[in-house]
Amino acid sequence: MATHSAHPGGGFNPPDPTDRGGPDYGRFIEAVRTLQDHARGADAPDEVFTEAADLIEKVSALLAPYEADEWNAPSGRRLDLPNRGNITSVPLRVSVTDGRVGGTVRFRRYHLGRNGAVHGGVLGLMFDSLLGYTAASLTQSPYQRTAHLGIDYRQIVPIGKQLQVDAGIDRIEGRKIFVTGRVLDDGRVLTEGDALFVRLKPGQP
Repeated sequence: MATHSAHPGGGFNPPDPTDRGGPDYGRFIEAVRTLQDHARGADAPDEVFTEAADLIEKVSALLAPYEADEWNAPSGRRLDLPNRGNITSVPLRVSVTDGRVGGTVRFRRYHLGRNGAVHGGVLGLMFDSLLGYTAASLTQSPYQRTAHLGIDYRQIVPIGKQLQVDAGIDRIEGRKIFVTGRVLDDGRVLTEGDALFVRLKPGQP
């Protein structure tokens, strides 16, 4: 097992791109996400869960000898995949157009709160990724941390439907970057988020 360590440059360093994991790494990530969906939604006979637990434990044992620290694992460093192949994040497909970030998001069964709605905490995770990407890409300033994140839950955000996202920078005050974004369903605003990101000083954690 690899020794976990901090990056010598300090805090939030941009990932070093990699193709580690090969052409099937994206398929691997998608398979894990689909497994999470099934784990959340399955109502199977007891013996099916027993068999599934055995199989998952075998997969965990297969991967265990290869654990790496955050600077060397492919997760978060596969720039060819949504959210750089980070399984923790809600997958976003976004691009920059005319000084704003726009794209799509689709929440899965794993993200369910209750009654078909996305869990509110998952929306926080998604907004942190969306707004952080917006601040970093529009300012070309990857060394930053979230100082504040707020969400207005205006309407139910459904799982299983492709939705639109939109975000931009409101203003910049020194090291402070103020960002807002939205999740929309065919132009109808479902939820809005605002965040403050602070540029890190050299070597700052």
